[in-house]
Amino acid sequence: MIVADLCRCRWAQSDPLLAAYHDAEWGVAERDARALWEKLMLDGFQAGLAWITILRKRKAFRAAFAGFDPVRVARFGEPEIAAMLDNAGIVRSRAKIEATIGNAHAYLAMRDAGEDFADFAWRFVDGVPVIGDGEKALTQSPVSEALSAALKARGFKFVGPVIVYAWMQACGLVDDHETACFRRRQAISATGR
Repeated sequence: MIVADLCRCRWAQSDPLLAAYHDAEWGVAERDARALWEKLMLDGFQAGLAWITILRKRKAFRAAFAGFDPVRVARFGEPEIAAMLDNAGIVRSRAKIEATIGNAHAYLAMRDAGEDFADFAWRFVDGVPVIGDGEKALTQSPVSEALSAALKARGFKFVGPVIVYAWMQACGLVDDHETACFRRRQAISATGR
């Protein structure tokens, strides 16, 4: 349920779907490897688009990508790609679709090598969310640059430092809620900072 009189980050004030996402998901520490991978894939699809576009299509993305099960996505071939290119419910970019399939292979290669995707990601922030200053709206950081490079070294695509920073914010590796936002006060209370 969205509470209308709460003070939110400015980006979440223009649409009820954005407000609901902000209130329940954005900045919440995600520690499930598969869920982290799904969110990274969605952030890759968002490149060049508004996040609200992806939120509106998220259910269709989940259906098209088999619930973002990396094992199933890694098996996708030309028939699945062709079906997705005809699917108006998702962003129909061959490059992004093929990158997601390739990223499923990269995710599974990490898993098969004994490297948990969640542990890998959280290692870049020493396992604790980085709390932003609440004033500056960053689009990338030295940490997102390092994490982007590490992902690319493992074969991931559509994981530039700006996409990775947005993902870090979405998954709570970085908490960039604005100073007046009610979620920032909750985050600071939870971490004792």
